[in-house]
Amino acid sequence: MHYALCIILFMTLGVCGTWAQTSSFRLFSPLKYYPTVTKDIMNRDSAEQSLEDRILLDMYIKHPELVEKDIETGTNVNIGTSPETPPSLSLTDTTKILPIATMEVPIKKPTQPIDLYVTKPHFWTFMGDYYLQFMQNHVSDNWYQSGNKSWAMLGTVTLQYNYDNARKLKFNNKLELRLGFHTSDADTINKFKTSEDLIRYTGRFDRQAHKQWYYSLQVLAYTQFMRGLKDNDKKTYSDFMSPFTLNVSLGMDYFVETKNKKLKGVIHLAPLAFNFKYVDRKNLAEANGIKTDHRTIEDFGTQTTIELEWKPIVDLLSWKTRFYAYTTYHKLLVEWENTISLKVNRFLSTNLFLYPRFDDSVKPIEPGHTLLQFKEYFSFGFSYSM
Repeated sequence: MHYALCIILFMTLGVCGTWAQTSSFRLFSPLKYYPTVTKDIMNRDSAEQSLEDRILLDMYIKHPELVEKDIETGTNVNIGTSPETPPSLSLTDTTKILPIATMEVPIKKPTQPIDLYVTKPHFWTFMGDYYLQFMQNHVSDNWYQSGNKSWAMLGTVTLQYNYDNARKLKFNNKLELRLGFHTSDADTINKFKTSEDLIRYTGRFDRQAHKQWYYSLQVLAYTQFMRGLKDNDKKTYSDFMSPFTLNVSLGMDYFVETKNKKLKGVIHLAPLAFNFKYVDRKNLAEANGIKTDHRTIEDFGTQTTIELEWKPIVDLLSWKTRFYAYTTYHKLLVEWENTISLKVNRFLSTNLFLYPRFDDSVKPIEPGHTLLQFKEYFSFGFSYSM
């Protein structure tokens, strides 16, 4: 019996002695200051620090009053008896026990008050393109091949004011203004005529459906500034609000943008569209597909609009295209505008404009003319973008 008790006591003392030699023993014995803890913290990365060292350092910082003695020197460390009444320590004792935790870094107060401004996010962006270009031709009266003198001027303004909250909503607004004049000695009746005349607004409200697909409501309205005339003819073929077209369509938009941002734009597909046409001059009603003595016509159909801008090589060269198609399955209107621009510098550019058009809802101006129409011009002059 006595032998068994001795053996059990011997084994217990051996295990306890072995455990006392481990670092875990320091957590369960009376709290003592181990200099190796602070040395290891200074010399090791946080990933290499042992859990016991981190716990002991935390106790040194938060509860220094519990530290009894220095384990190396065996001297008592009389820091205090209560956290509520911290003792006054000399600089030598403090830096010896906790060289990091007790050192204070003076903070320099600013001599002047600091103004803090909090700005709200701005979701609206404005863009503008401006062109003023000229074309001139002079031929003397005795030129051996004959010919006529002429000059032309073209002004174009494109304004965009768009909203994008970078989440799900977009509201794009674009206003296009074009007005061009030309004169010719061959026309003895009209001093000048319009070569380009357009007022067009495009508004598009989009809500995101999936990635680059958006539910879309588009409003398109357009007319012209001045009367449309022909050489040696006083008859007015078109005028301001004669015609005026309003198209409202509901569908889907797909926003195109390549990774290098060389090609970007939007494709609008609308299975449901309402088209309204109005003429202020009644004598122009029939020429615009409206019944005689009427001013308006309304119909429903489908509509497609594609607007893209491509900069194939450098930013100075660009191709802007707009494809528009509206059909009621009884009549069809297709327009395809193409503008190729080459900027010489920031303020000078040259433009090539190509514009095929098909409309079987109106009668040809002259008997025998086809329904396929075409316009083209080449210009050079001032340009500015912002």
